Amino acid sequence: MRVVVQRAASASVTVGGSVVSSIGPGLLVLAGFEADDGEADLDWMAGKIVRLRLMADENGVMNRSVQEVGGDILAVSQFTLYASVKKGNRPSWSRAARGELSGPLFARFVAKLSAELGKPVPTGVFGADMQVALINDGPVTLSIDSRQPE
Repeated sequence: MRVVVQRAASASVTVGGSVVSSIGPGLLVLAGFEADDGEADLDWMAGKIVRLRLMADENGVMNRSVQEVGGDILAVSQFTLYASVKKGNRPSWSRAARGELSGPLFARFVAKLSAELGKPVPTGVFGADMQVALINDGPVTLSIDSRQPE
């Protein structure tokens, strides 16, 4: 499982010209899945994201988690996180889980994020053509892979 986490002043997802989800201060999480991702990957990633100390404390230092500051998380499924550009100029997404696998993985991941955060986590629309808007705060952006937790 791979995610890109961006600290947001605000973020939203628009589908077909209508805003379907939005958040204020918090984290935008773009999530991609492989076919062999399982509950351990989902559990580890949800816990890690909610407890990451990316939010500013009273001194402006990144020392608080999104949970500690009462922030929100907006989760968006993004299979292109598994792009391979090793050969040629057209990316290959052969490592990305197919929709029938990644859809349920994404749903379980969002449920785990919500449980860890203690409130609902809004999402984009799985499989839709989405426009994701973000005011990146910082900017702060992290890329995390459950198989390579550095």
